[in-house]
Amino acid sequence: MGTHGNHRTHLVWDWNGTLLDDNVAVVGATNAAFGEVGLEPITLEQYREMYCIPIPRFYERLMGRMPTEAEWERMDGIFHRYYTEQRAACGLTEGAEDLLAQWRLAGRSQSLLSMYTHNELVPVVRGYGIESHFLRVDGRTGPSGGSKAHYMERHIAALDGISPERTVVIGDAVDDAVAAAHVGAKAVLYTGGSHSRASLEAAGVPVVDSLAEAAQLAEELAG
Repeated sequence: MGTHGNHRTHLVWDWNGTLLDDNVAVVGATNAAFGEVGLEPITLEQYREMYCIPIPRFYERLMGRMPTEAEWERMDGIFHRYYTEQRAACGLTEGAEDLLAQWRLAGRSQSLLSMYTHNELVPVVRGYGIESHFLRVDGRTGPSGGSKAHYMERHIAALDGISPERTVVIGDAVDDAVAAAHVGAKAVLYTGGSHSRASLEAAGVPVVDSLAEAAQLAEELAG
């Protein structure tokens, strides 16, 4: 491909809530964690209104105070245990599989960057039969709860010959837009995941209701 590759849009996909339709598992796991500290369960709508990163701040919004270190560790542990159990029943977002295949067939590149633990992410992505569509699949290797920005930096650096100016991040969280801006890439945010449209629009980047729209817009943005 050589220098020619630099003129094509590269997509960095988010996983949870973007390619993977796991809202039911996420809200269920959140409510399991909340039950641990005596909080009432919340609905998907409430989750989307309140969700923010770092996660302890999200818990603070609902608890009225920051969780203690011990509470956070306990809640985080319960969240992940429940999530892992319920994730197995989750499918890919509608149209995701075709979209990934078409993008690759058109000779364009894409990769996946998630804040899901790397060691768990890779077999999960492989299990959905889509691993071959990506140049790289990277997950989180440090503690949970932080921002994606420095992971994005490492991810882009590891992609050979891909320039940030030609890169568009597609995700479902404001943090995806923050991470994109951090490396000089563009972002398109999708409303089907963890954030309400109103909170996504605060990021100041395009907001769409389908992954197909996101990919189409990405091409226009980076073109």
